[in-house]
Amino acid sequence: MNAQLRTDAYSTGPFSMDELTERDRLLLLEQTKDPATIHALESLPLLETWRCLEIGAGAGSIAHWLGERCPQGHVIAADIDTRNLDPHRSPNVEGQEVDISTHTFAPSSFDLIHARAVLCHLPARDEILARALEWLAPGGWLLVEDVYTLPVGSSPYTAMNHYAAAARHAAQARGADMQWGSKIPGILATLGFGNVTAESQLRLVGTGGALDDLWRINLQQAGRHLVRDGHLAQNDLDACLALLDDPNFTDIRYIGITARGQKLPA
Repeated sequence: MNAQLRTDAYSTGPFSMDELTERDRLLLLEQTKDPATIHALESLPLLETWRCLEIGAGAGSIAHWLGERCPQGHVIAADIDTRNLDPHRSPNVEGQEVDISTHTFAPSSFDLIHARAVLCHLPARDEILARALEWLAPGGWLLVEDVYTLPVGSSPYTAMNHYAAAARHAAQARGADMQWGSKIPGILATLGFGNVTAESQLRLVGTGGALDDLWRINLQQAGRHLVRDGHLAQNDLDACLALLDDPNFTDIRYIGITARGQKLPA
């Protein structure tokens, strides 16, 4: 997909690969989320022969982990922009630059489909889950990790509430739903997935470390767009960034949701 022809909301938005710090953001996303993702994947009956689809592969850490975990299988690392994927790192990992909102795979192509922090951004998210059921072989698993952002006004910090209101408005304008995560288990059950389970994890910022670094980049990248488009005042963005340097600052910004379901044999 030619970068000059990309007009989708992701490629033109705050988390585009054209953002100078996007690769740093993706690496921090891996650092903060990979342990929980791997734990969730290892809860499944992974076989060395499994065929896997990683939706929104980003910088590729989980796709390559699956490649090592399923050495006799095959992993498709799908992303709308694959510039941060190393095509030579794993012999059984294949990068595919596709728009998952419109792309399709043959029925029963995969034993595992995984998506992390991507579907909430896509207007076609519910339809993608439905098509994922078709792409799975009988007995295959879908594992989805996404977010539930807390309602506007839930923070004790005025600047964070202003940022949350602006971010929600911008997300809705580009077709995202940052509270969609809580719906995933019910959607899976409605679609006919079996053995549906889910768990959640509070994400606390203000404690230092990689999660604060990730939140800082999120604020900087998204904040520039919000200020530019008139949704957020620069002083509110500055105040949010300053809070991360305040040793007394602690806040819950969102809840991580992990849901899984199995395609039952006919």
